[in-house]
Amino acid sequence: MEIKPTEISISKMFGGYNKRYKHYSPTLGCSMNFHIFFPPSSSPSHKFPVLYWLSGLTCTDENFIAKSGAQRAASSEGVALIVPDTSPSLNVEGESDSWDFGVGAGFYLNATQEKWKNWKMYDYVVKELPTLLHENFSELDTSRASIFGHSMGGHGALTIYLKNLDKYKSVSAFAPIANPVNCPWGLKAFTNYLGENKADWEEYDATCLVSKYNDVSATILIDQGEDDKFFKDQLLPQKFEEACKKVNVPLLLRLQPGYDHSYFFIATFIDDHIRHHAQALNL
Repeated sequence: MEIKPTEISISKMFGGYNKRYKHYSPTLGCSMNFHIFFPPSSSPSHKFPVLYWLSGLTCTDENFIAKSGAQRAASSEGVALIVPDTSPSLNVEGESDSWDFGVGAGFYLNATQEKWKNWKMYDYVVKELPTLLHENFSELDTSRASIFGHSMGGHGALTIYLKNLDKYKSVSAFAPIANPVNCPWGLKAFTNYLGENKADWEEYDATCLVSKYNDVSATILIDQGEDDKFFKDQLLPQKFEEACKKVNVPLLLRLQPGYDHSYFFIATFIDDHIRHHAQALNL
């Protein structure tokens, strides 16, 4: 059980390198993979700020690296991309029975129900992974960090950012699940991971959290495709927009005509998001 990350693949891209690592996670109780994109460096002593990407339902650490094209802008802006997996995998009964719960659907929370007690992706992303990076990669400056994500990962990015404003300089999201206590995906996940107490659910709902954690200085950027089939019943970004307006949290919600929920949509607007974070990271 090697806690120290081991490199398992490498590929050059836009002058930098996609590197995949494997390590044992004490938080999750299993082996986990993650990707880092290292931009090209002109000096061995240079340290890159980090931008965490949280992926959506059914994804692993590979989808974003292969499909988003984010490396081009990350390379030119000098930002390292950190891409974790979306859940543990422990052969718990029923963990792979459905695509929107269990494996590939960690929802970036800390589960409280006994059966799913290892589903602690919140602690993995917020605590374990940054420490692991700080201790093992001298070329990364983990004190300068921002976070973004897609769908379930957009939900993760928004909630993690709001609850840790001291840890992240900025946040953005593509088609986030913005009000999970009021959508079918959230209802299913939260009931199983967190139990029946709705107050516990609100601790992982960006629309609920923004009224409490509203000392936000950097504008929150959200892109949402208008032809996204999940827009109306699952994602609910307008609910988040209403909540932000009530407490004067700066939000730029861009509705993009004709775009769906796919990586084609993400790839189209990814450069805007990388630049948004590069600016906040003072590059």
